[in-house]
Parts: sequence; C-alpha cells; structure tokens
Amino acid sequence: MYDRILLPVDGSDEAKRAAKRGIELARTFDAAVDIVHVVERRSRRLARTDDETAQLRERGKRILAEIEALASAVDRPVTTTLTEGTPAVRIAEHAADRDASLLVIGKQGLTGLGKRLLGGVTEGVLQRSDVPVLVVPAGDRSAEDAFDYARVLVPTDGSESAAAAAPHGATVARRYGATVHVLSVVDLQAAGGAFNAGGLEKSFVERLEAQGMAAVDELADEIEGRDADLELETDVVRTTSFDGVAAGIREYVAEHDVDIVVMGSHGRSNLRRQLLGSVTATVLRTVDIPILVVTRSESAAAVEETSE
Repeated sequence: MYDRILLPVDGSDEAKRAAKRGIELARTFDAAVDIVHVVERRSRRLARTDDETAQLRERGKRILAEIEALASAVDRPVTTTLTEGTPAVRIAEHAADRDASLLVIGKQGLTGLGKRLLGGVTEGVLQRSDVPVLVVPAGDRSAEDAFDYARVLVPTDGSESAAAAAPHGATVARRYGATVHVLSVVDLQAAGGAFNAGGLEKSFVERLEAQGMAAVDELADEIEGRDADLELETDVVRTTSFDGVAAGIREYVAEHDVDIVVMGSHGRSNLRRQLLGSVTATVLRTVDIPILVVTRSESAAAVEETSE
C-alpha cells in the first residue's frame, strides 16, 4: 500500500522525529523516500540581499542532507527537493506530483490555549492533502530509533469515512504483527444534551450501544476479510465528557497502551477547505501518539490496492 513516502522537513526536532518514523515505515514497506524542504515565501521576501537568500537555500540543503543520510542508512531509494512557496500548499502539491502514498509530518507541541492548535503547516497540510497523513506528535514516546506498532486502534462510527481507515489499519497491523482494536464511542452528551447526560433511559443507551457494536462488527469483519490471521479486539465504550467521542478515544488509548490510531476524516467541503471532522481534529490535538488520517476519497484506492 505504501510504496512512496513523503517526508516534509524544516529543521525542527518535530520534523526530524517524524522523518525517523517515516524512514522506518519505508524500510518496513520497502518504499521509496521523498524528502522536501520548502523555503517559506515570507522568509524569502524578508531576505534583503542575495547573500541572505543564498543562506536560506543553503540551510534548506543542510536540512535535506541530514534526513537523506538517515534514509540512506536503511538502503532505500531517496530523492530530495528544495522548493519555495507556502509550505502547506507546496507540500500537498509535491505529494500529488510525486504520487506519494503516505505523507509523514511532525506536530508542534500542544499550546496553553486549551490544547487547540496543531501548528499552521501541519494543519494546512491536513486541510489540503488527498494523501493519507501520519501525524507524529512532539511528545513521541518511542525510543530514539525503536518504533513499535503492537496495538493499532481503528475507531468507527459506522460511516464511510471511518470505513476508509480499515485497509490502512489492516496493512499496518499485518506488517508489524499488531493487534487491531476496533472501537465505537457512545457520546451520551450528544445523545441527551448537556443537561440530560445522566438521565437517559437505560433502554435508549442500550440501543446506542447496540448501534455502536453493529458498526464495530462491520468494520472488524472488513479488516478480518483482508487478513484472517490478524488478532482483533472490539469494544464499545461510553463517554459523558464535553470532548465527546474524542475523549472516549483518548481514554481508550491510555488504558490499552495503543501505539497508533488510524482513522478517517470527513473530507473537504465544496465551500471551504475543511478536511477534518470535529472528532478527528480533537483527537489530533489531544492524543499524544501517532495518528494516521485517511480521507474518504482514499478509500477506493485502498480497497483496490489491498485486494490485489
């Protein structure tokens, strides 16, 4: 499924950490590696002399060379690109131009403003990319070069967007010998309203849980159909948090020591570039492990690739 992995780098620790994840995936999936650095147009404009412009480009070359050396150490084909423009736009365009099958990018640290921001470039890439994006957090808990995906979580709400993640969850689990956890979260706040979360009828909650289990079973069957040897665990949990489904996912990740979350998004609006649904956005901002985001438009291609 992943035969060309794109690594955007900017010289930050977050980007280097994400690049190491991407290089390890390239080794595991026998994939080519594309590395791109974008000289930001705003920085280019601020350069007052030719020497300052040259310094920006030389810095970019040094950043590319450092990551190229890491990728070369695992004996994978590597290409590097130095370009200029708006980083998020150029990264998304480069992913399309190079026919990348996965994009791996770092996430800036969570802010003090309610942990709401992903960082401008990361969020911009997620808004624009039709390629699956693996977002690696600033607080990546892995050892320096040891990456383990022993527990893969695929949340579902029964939607087509959630189903788009199934082939990717199965592929990662197959390559790493991982257990796939399929989860549905019953959001009691959304079901009953802010003032009724504690007073919902038992039978109503049971129906919500039954719907959640039906969605879980459907997705589990889809994953099992791709690889009957995969170990599967299924669950439906409740949450009364005002963070809704994302809070249930976050708690499940912590309780089950999940290594990676693979989840769908709601796709872009025709009116505005809005890739992320509210659940996916909140998970990305508040769950501190790698999150692989798959757009619904990726679903058909994933089905075709994994059925061969």
